[in-house]
Amino acid sequence: MFTTVRVAGDSMSPALRPGDCLLVRLRAPIREGDLVVARRPHGLIVKRAFRRTDEGWWLESDNQKAPGRQDSWNFGAVPEPDILGRVLLRYWPFRRSAS
Repeated sequence: MFTTVRVAGDSMSPALRPGDCLLVRLRAPIREGDLVVARRPHGLIVKRAFRRTDEGWWLESDNQKAPGRQDSWNFGAVPEPDILGRVLLRYWPFRRSAS
């Protein structure tokens, strides 16, 4: 099964930017370095799977200086059931300008 999500905020910049639309494979196997979508009390997040721990996945933002970024440095490891899926690709926008 698949779903789509739209990126909000700059926490995954430069890999992802606000407004990017992503195709996500639900319940896909996760490896270190994958981009994942996870459920948190404040909503869905897109983060990089940094490492697996006994408590779940440690998820980090690519841009630690982004205003308002929230990741495992704030809330700890994310339990496996709260990892919704792995990002497969960015499908919108088709191309980006260099700026």
